[in-house]
Order: sequence, then structure tokens, then C-alpha cells
Amino acid sequence: MQNSPPTASKPSVPETEAIPPQETLVGRGGGGDAVDLPEAAGSEEPGLPDVVTRKDMPVAAGSDEPGLPDALRRKDDGENAAAASEPKPSAKEGEGEQKQNGGAAAAAGDGKMTCDENGVDEGFPYARPTVCELSGDIRVSPKQKTVYLVNPSGAGGFDEGGEKRLRPYARKDDFLLPGVTEVTVKSSPSAAAAPRCTKQHAVPAVLFSVAGYTDNFFHDMADAMVPLFLTAAHLKGEVQLLITNYKPWWVQKYTPLLRKLSNYAVINFDEDAGVHCFRAGFVGLYRDRDLILSPHPTRNPRNYTMVDFGRFVRGALALPRDRPAVLGEEPGMRPRMLIISRAGTRRLLNLEEVAAAAKELGFNVTVAEAGADVPAFAAQVNAADVLLAVHGAGLTNQIFLPTRGVVVQIVPWGKMDWMATNFYGRPARGMQLRYLEYYVGEEETSLKDKYPREHTVFRDPMALHKQGWQALAEVVMKQDVTVDLIRFRPFLLQALDKLQE
Repeated sequence: MQNSPPTASKPSVPETEAIPPQETLVGRGGGGDAVDLPEAAGSEEPGLPDVVTRKDMPVAAGSDEPGLPDALRRKDDGENAAAASEPKPSAKEGEGEQKQNGGAAAAAGDGKMTCDENGVDEGFPYARPTVCELSGDIRVSPKQKTVYLVNPSGAGGFDEGGEKRLRPYARKDDFLLPGVTEVTVKSSPSAAAAPRCTKQHAVPAVLFSVAGYTDNFFHDMADAMVPLFLTAAHLKGEVQLLITNYKPWWVQKYTPLLRKLSNYAVINFDEDAGVHCFRAGFVGLYRDRDLILSPHPTRNPRNYTMVDFGRFVRGALALPRDRPAVLGEEPGMRPRMLIISRAGTRRLLNLEEVAAAAKELGFNVTVAEAGADVPAFAAQVNAADVLLAVHGAGLTNQIFLPTRGVVVQIVPWGKMDWMATNFYGRPARGMQLRYLEYYVGEEETSLKDKYPREHTVFRDPMALHKQGWQALAEVVMKQDVTVDLIRFRPFLLQALDKLQE
């Protein structure tokens, strides 16, 4: 259910304009034996095991989570879960092969590189970033910010100088990209011409950046964790992560999720002085739209969904609830509502009255502000049946709700329906959550006390969207709201009704 978006006093431009992302807060050697991985039966790429092939991976039998492929489960889940919390060393060390061929990590033969260059997706504000998949003799030199691919035949994918340059951040934003480390993939005519390996890895590599908008929870998920899941989940933990624009606090914050995706300690690409050798790898991350996963032959050949991502997150954080309370299932049971408060802009000024109204209707209500302790706040969200918040990054926490939980988004004034629906509404439905939108009217926004009614924000708010993100951020995004309880009460009742479906 949703009330209709408020209508401005004059017709506005069509709502198909690309709108910038909300909440754009910029975040603050020894020798090694070559590991010979045999050609796996049925692999489309010679010498490349099926575990690193993206296409046609069946759902494995024996998964104990319906709809969740074994690819999303750590191989040591269960009795060995405690031992799994300690990262394993990611390479064998030794001598021998290195002396003979420069430490090549691959058997003889040409390397292979395929890149998804993407392009602008209508309805999505940005072109997707370039992602390259490599196989063969791959040597990663963090010090040189270069990935060498031994490629005697000079196979395609490179420019005239035998290079491919890309910035491996999973959002192609021209404003952001200068701050993302540029990585060069270089075609090497022979093993001898490439740097010698100091570490051999028997698993594929995934190299990506956590620059850009990370440290904002929405972008941590949309630009890092969901793309990383999409790129690496099928490897079942047998993957080596290399992170550039490395932030120790960011890695610490998301350690449970990173450990669920990789059995190995993360490599700091910005400081490592070695040469890491692999048989396969990805430079950059595949991504879909923000917090959305749809089937795609290249980006998502296994048809992962946001329901799968939710299960992955619940598994990584040991969140116990996979479904909400059902009204009437237990005598006297009161459903639980979590209201996410905000300390800065877009505050719910009559939060106490809203909480009291929800309690009067039968909810047990908790009010909390999202914090930096992801596991702790995730547990609080997972314990709720209904999540209520004003539009903002805090709504990203819906990923922790049990499947078929309820999300209520309060959408501030200013033609924000496109942003509200695409950033949080569509993702909620993709996670199989029940979703409600409440649109704030002119009398419910603090903007009425700051601007006259003939101001553009009331007369033609889409004109502000057309002026760009800065204008939007300075006016629309700085409002607070006071919801009309008479208008809002039916939405609380609808949230209750949805728990009976």
C-alpha cells in the first residue's frame, strides 16, 4: 500500500530523469612452487577448474537452505565453524618451479582475458563499471599496480600498447573515479618477461576497490558487498580477495561477511610488496542496480537473487530468524517494530508520538539509531517484524530482516518517489519483504517553515532534481518531517495486516 506522491502546484518535468544517489557521504617475499590445477571435466576453459567458471553451475544437492546453492555455504560450516573463523594462509611457499620459469602460476599456454565493458542502463543513473575475467598465467604486482597476463600470442582485449586500464570500484561515477586506484592489466609476451612469483595461490583472485562512497552503509552494500557476492559467491570461499584503497576499519567492520565469502586473509593491495600468482581471477566486480540482482547471462549466470544475498548475510552474522511473526500464531503475541531514528537530517520530529500510536495498535516498539557495530545492529533488525524509517541509508538495514518481514518507508517531500522506490522499494520486494511507502505532504515537512509556498521546492520540485545533486542535497535532503498521525495510522494498520498474510 502507498499513498500517492504529493502533487506540486504546477506540472513538473517527467520523473524519468536520472537522479544522483542519495546519502553521498565520502568515506574518510620467498619463492613459491607453481600449483598445477588439472583441467576439470566439463570445463569450458582449458586448465581452469569449474570452481572458477561462472556459467552453468548447477544448484548442488544437499544444501540445507532451500533455494540457496551450496556455492553460498562455506565448506567448513557446521562443526568446523569455529575453526573457520581463523583465516588460512593463502599460498604454498618453496622453490623449484620458480627457478625454471620465473614462478609461473600456470601451465604453458596463452592467457585469456574477457571484459564486460557494459554501458548505460536506462533507468540506472550510471554506466556499470568495466570488469575483466582472466585465466592462465596471472601475476599480480601490487607495488606496480599491475596485473600481468602471460600472453605469447597477443590475444585480444588490450589496447595497442598491450594494456587494459581500469578502476575496480563497482560504481562508474566520473566524480568518484579519480579517487579510485587505477590498475593496469598488461599483456606479457613470455613468462620470462613478467615479474617472478613470490607467492603461489591455488585459488582465483578477486581484486576490487573500497574507495568512493564506502563508509555509507547504503554504498557499502550497493557498491561493495552485493557486487562482491555476485562475483565471488560461486567460489564457495575458495577465492583470494585483494582490496585497493584499503581501509583497515572498513575491513574490520565487515570481517564476518568477508570471511563468509573467502577462506583466506584479505591482501592489502596498497601495501603488499610481493608478486602473487594465480590461474584465474577477476579485476573489478560485477554489479546490477543498487541492491537489486536480476538474471543476466554475463553478470549473473547463476540467477542469484537478493533473497540469496539475505540468506548469505544471515548466515555470516548468525542471525536466527528467517521469517517474521505471524499474527494469531501464538496467543498474546505482539509483533515487534523497530523504528530507525536519525540524528542529522530527515529526522522524524514526532517519533515519540508515532511509537506511541504503534504501541496502541499492538506493536512492541524499539527505537534505535543505526551504528557502526554491524553484527549488533543486524541482530536488532533481525529480531523485528516491521522496520520503519524515513528515507535514508538506514533503510539499507532491511537486508537483515527475516524474509517476508515488513518495511515502511516515510518518503519526504520533494518528488522523491523515484529515489525511494528504486533505492529501497524495489530492493525490498526483491528480498521478498512486504513494503509500504508513506508520502509526506506539504504540511508535514519542515521545508514549509524555511521556504515560501511559491518557492521551487513546492511549486516545481523536479526542477531541483534537474539542477543536480548539489541543489537536491542543499534543499530537499535537509528537511525533517512530522507525520500527520491521522493520515499515518492506516499504514500502521496495513503493516499489521501484512503480518497476517
